[in-house]
Amino acid sequence: MTAHTLVHVVCTDAFAGVERHVLSTAVHQSRHGHQVVVVGGSRAHLEPALDEAGARWLPGATLVEAWQSLRSLNAPALLITHMTAADALGGWWSLRTGAPVVSIRHFAAPRGGRSVTRALLRPIVRRIRAQIAVSHYVADAIGAPSTVVHTGVEPSLSSSLSRENVALIVQRLEPEKDTATALRAWAQSGPPAGWRLLVAGDGSERASLERLAATEPSVTFLGAIDTVPDLMARASLLLAPTPREGLGISVLEAMSHGVAVVATDAGGHRETVGSVPGAALFPPGDAGAAATLIAGLVAESERRESYGVALARRQRDAFDRDTQTSALTRAILAAGAAHG
Repeated sequence: MTAHTLVHVVCTDAFAGVERHVLSTAVHQSRHGHQVVVVGGSRAHLEPALDEAGARWLPGATLVEAWQSLRSLNAPALLITHMTAADALGGWWSLRTGAPVVSIRHFAAPRGGRSVTRALLRPIVRRIRAQIAVSHYVADAIGAPSTVVHTGVEPSLSSSLSRENVALIVQRLEPEKDTATALRAWAQSGPPAGWRLLVAGDGSERASLERLAATEPSVTFLGAIDTVPDLMARASLLLAPTPREGLGISVLEAMSHGVAVVATDAGGHRETVGSVPGAALFPPGDAGAAATLIAGLVAESERRESYGVALARRQRDAFDRDTQTSALTRAILAAGAAHG
C-alpha cells in the first residue's frame, strides 16, 4: 500500500469510545507506513501510544485549538473527521485548502442535536467527500450515503480457567447509556454469594446510580480506570444495556476475551453479540428480561463458557482489529482518491 499523509481530527479532550477508535486506527496506519497525525483527544492517553508508533499528536480540544493545529501542518493530503465538531471543522478546512475530507460516523443520528443546528451545518459538511459508518445500524440512521466498515479489536489470549465470579459494566455513566437498567437487572437476578458487579466508568449519573445500588452490597463503582483489559481477562459476564449503541468497543473487547455478554437487542449489538446463535439479548429497558438472562448464565457455568467461546470465535472471524482497520484505511483512501 502506498504511504499517505492521514490527519485524524476529534475535537475533544476525552478518551472514550470514539477516541479509542481513533487511537487504534492511527497506530495501525502508522505502523503500516503512513504518516499519521491525530488532532484532539486526551493527550495523556494518546500522545505516548502515538509516539511509540511513529505518529504525532496535536492539541484539538476546541474548534479554535484544532484549527490552529491544522494550520501548523503542511496542508494535509487527507483529513479524517470524527463527530460533529470535527466534521464542521473539516468542511471549513476543505473550503479553504481543497483537501479531501472523509467522515467516520460513530453514532446513529444525523449531525447536530437540533434541526436549527443541522440546517446551519448542512452547507459546511457538504464539503465532506465521503462517509464511513461503523455499523449498518449507524448507516441506516444517519440519513446519508455511507460505506460500512465495522470496528475491530485485538483478539485476546484470555483463558476460561482464570475466570472469576465477576460481572462488569464498562461505559460512560450518562443517561443515553441506561446503566440503571443493568443495575436493576443485576439486583433482580438475585446474584448468589461470591458474585460481584464492577462498574467501570464515570459520568454525570454516577451519584444517582450509586444511590440506586446502595442496597446491593455486591456492586462496586470503580470510576474511570485504565485496567479494563485486566478486568475483562478475569470477568465472566459483561452487561451492555445501551439502547442505541453504534457498535460498542467494550462489547467487542469482552467478546475477544470470551466473556459472556448480556446486551440489549438493539443498535449495533445485533451485529456483534446478536450474530452469535443463542445470544443473550433483551429488549431495551427491560430489567426483568435482562435479570432472567443473567441468572441463567450465572447458574450454568458450562453454558456461560461455551457462549463466551462462541463470542470469541465470532470476534476473531468478523471483528479483528488488523483486518478491519486495513479495510477502513482502504475505504478512506479510495474515498479520497475518488473525489480528489
